[in-house]
Amino acid sequence: MTLGCSTPADVMKVIRDEGIEIVDLRFADVPGTWQHTSFPARAIDEKSLVEGLGFDGSSIRGFKQIHESDMLLVPDCSTAFIDPFFEHKTLVLICDVMDPVTKEFYSRDPRGIAKRAEQYLKSSGIGDRAFFGPEAEFFVFNDVRFGQSTNYGSYEIDSVEGHWNSMTDEGPNLGYKIRPKEGYFPVPPSDTLQDLRSEMALTMQKIGIEVECHHHEVATAGQCEIDMRFDTLLRMADHLMKYKYVVKNVARRHGLTATFMPKPLFGDNGSGMHVHQSVWNGDRPLFADPAGYAGLSQIARWYIGGLLRHAPALLAFAAPTTNSYRRLVPGYEAPVNLAWSMRNRSAACRIPMYSDSPKAKRVEFRCPDPSCNPYIAFSAMLMAGLDGIRNRIDPGEPVDKNIYDLPPEEAAAIKKVPGSLQEAIAALEADHDFLLEGDVFTAEFIESYIDYKRSAEVDPIRLRPHPYEFVLYYDV
Repeated sequence: MTLGCSTPADVMKVIRDEGIEIVDLRFADVPGTWQHTSFPARAIDEKSLVEGLGFDGSSIRGFKQIHESDMLLVPDCSTAFIDPFFEHKTLVLICDVMDPVTKEFYSRDPRGIAKRAEQYLKSSGIGDRAFFGPEAEFFVFNDVRFGQSTNYGSYEIDSVEGHWNSMTDEGPNLGYKIRPKEGYFPVPPSDTLQDLRSEMALTMQKIGIEVECHHHEVATAGQCEIDMRFDTLLRMADHLMKYKYVVKNVARRHGLTATFMPKPLFGDNGSGMHVHQSVWNGDRPLFADPAGYAGLSQIARWYIGGLLRHAPALLAFAAPTTNSYRRLVPGYEAPVNLAWSMRNRSAACRIPMYSDSPKAKRVEFRCPDPSCNPYIAFSAMLMAGLDGIRNRIDPGEPVDKNIYDLPPEEAAAIKKVPGSLQEAIAALEADHDFLLEGDVFTAEFIESYIDYKRSAEVDPIRLRPHPYEFVLYYDV
């Protein structure tokens, strides 16, 4: 349930009035997974809520080394909600991470980066609020198995909706399997997940997320989307963390498993996360101009110019896994073209045309996927867009033709997104000055992020044989 807290005194009142037994402090590691530590409610007082509570940061992915491990979790009282899954009544507080020596917010804390991005926007003189609206897709499966060792590497996924189960003895098999790429909007019995998504959506509403709709997505097996109403950058990043938490735990409650992995299935659609964004100044939407193309202002065009120019570097944060680039493949609906358009869904930036209202004018950046850390990815997108406005970066003319039907010379002129995480990391290494403005990101954070991605993800994948290589090469 939502609680409306704003101060430590409010939190202490909720603990008393609601009979809270446990207080759970949560924060995101650098890859974007929620971490937590729990305290009996009687161990929490107003002083600890103000000064923070200690933890060992050396064991958190992307955080400090062993010789500088002590950190503080400082709760944001406005984020308080009662956990909908725990047996013992638990109050959750989302936290910022602070260095106990300097008393400053830790430069590698993803939520701290998002806070600095919002502060930088206000100091820029361009606007005072940035709104974000991610459309995070996910898969729900009935069974998943995977393993990797010296002598084997394998995975297997199953879903009762999967077309591959058309001949399975399900005692009896009733059919109604979803054909490949035909999963968009079918009603039950083909869509078996309506009640599950409704439970997810209603649970999200109970903990403060405003849900607009939910539906089955394109892929044959269990692909879903639940849409949240847009909000400011930091609040939406908090909401997306709660969104993932609810999706995974409601699925588990029903003996199912949910994943935000971008491309778990071969030969069918992957999961993206189109991110709608706009900048406002007070009550004035800065992206609207009735006389402009698609109703967009010049400021919006420059913002798009920043997104497109810095997109290769942005994707190191916004499509941050090796698996992300199994989805971002040319020739499909995936948004691999660094162009912008009203309708072209293979373009990196699209202008939604659902409404003529100036308040609805926004840019949809289509390359990201839900494996990203939202605090970092949203901040990087905002910084790229603001760089576009500040330097008046022209995005070029919109591309409203079918890019795949263009003559070869025209198609060749349209730049593409990186083809791998390794390429995206190299792009970030070469192009990150725009992120350093206002100390939103630090050079040390970017360097550590690149090192982590290369050592923990790129190299381990590069060094291991792929199962399909046995199909191709075992008999050479």
